[in-house]
Amino acid sequence: MSAPGVDPARFRQLLGRFATGVTVVTTRAPDGSPLGMTASSVASVSLDPPLLLVCVDHGHDMHDALHAATEFVVNVLAADQEAISRRFAEDEEDRFDGLGYHENKQRLPVLEGVLAHIECTKQASLPAGDHTVFLGLVIGGAVSDRRPLLYYRGGYANLAGG
Repeated sequence: MSAPGVDPARFRQLLGRFATGVTVVTTRAPDGSPLGMTASSVASVSLDPPLLLVCVDHGHDMHDALHAATEFVVNVLAADQEAISRRFAEDEEDRFDGLGYHENKQRLPVLEGVLAHIECTKQASLPAGDHTVFLGLVIGGAVSDRRPLLYYRGGYANLAGG
């Protein structure tokens, strides 16, 4: 018996019409090494207190790391950072090799040149199908005036106009 709801292909088609920003979520693995993954399932939850969510597939190495972590960073990618998005979407051993980043006060990796980075303290996690929703309290960050990298209909896109 299959799960209720539309089939996965239709679900992707429907949600593919919703343009999203592209992010790389970063933290430290239990052994202290930097870890990151490309994520488009990131959303604002609350203004007071400032909360956001990120959804992570159970099979991704970031899943166990975020369960173990107390903090994480959401790096919002700029229009010229598609290669970084692709790198962190791959199943590579060291996605940070040769990549520019610095550490914040919590020693978490913050990617260089991003549109914004959002520092979070993990508040909760909730199982949701084949993913887990991680809820973060926003404790800091920084923004720039760069243009965003977008994801739409299964591909990368840029914001048109002004």
